[in-house]
Amino acid sequence: MENSHDLCCIEEEDEDGRKAMTSTSYPAGASDFRLFDRQGSVHDCFGGGQAADVLLWRRRRVSIGAIVAATVSWLLFERSGLSCLSICSDILLILVVLQFLRANYAVFRNKQLQTIPELVVSEEMVNNAAASFRVKINNVLLMAHDITIGKDFKLFFKVVVCLWLVSVIGSFFSFFTLAYIGSVLSITIPALYSKYEGTVDKYCGKIHRQFSRHYKIVDDSVFNRLPRNTSKDKDP
Repeated sequence: MENSHDLCCIEEEDEDGRKAMTSTSYPAGASDFRLFDRQGSVHDCFGGGQAADVLLWRRRRVSIGAIVAATVSWLLFERSGLSCLSICSDILLILVVLQFLRANYAVFRNKQLQTIPELVVSEEMVNNAAASFRVKINNVLLMAHDITIGKDFKLFFKVVVCLWLVSVIGSFFSFFTLAYIGSVLSITIPALYSKYEGTVDKYCGKIHRQFSRHYKIVDDSVFNRLPRNTSKDKDP
């Protein structure tokens, strides 16, 4: 007889020999609410590839290296007192000089220089990137169109709140500090959520229901009474 596994955890071996959870079991009686309305596992929501493994700390060495690299970059850009252009130019200058000296030293010692593969951007890669970028731009333009004509108030409310939060946060931190904080959070939060997703979804579901209840009251009593743009194109 096959054992039913309604809530199961599957362990996999990553490249570093460590075991990682592919799914997190939910406690009995947990709500059906899932953060961001996801249907699959957290790993699948991030694409299920190597990037997802890094974000979920299944490749611990790479994840730690990403945090260390982000910290060093933040210290260089934010604490060194140099401009971004100067730092980038200095790094490229050092790399070019080292590579040039390495090549000439190999010739001087009559050693075979290790060949460096040519870096070529294929036409297919450019077309795929352009197509993906075009879809995202069209979605943004469609959202802007709906907000402009007053068609979707919920979308308008979300955009206003997000822009206001970005403005408030940006007044306290510089761009490089925000980029550093975002990089660290993007690597740590998904892993923590994957570990405690049952508990997080439970409390987020409660907050979402409370917010939806209050929003419905405000929407019925205030927003539905506001004049809407209902003009339609008429046939000549």
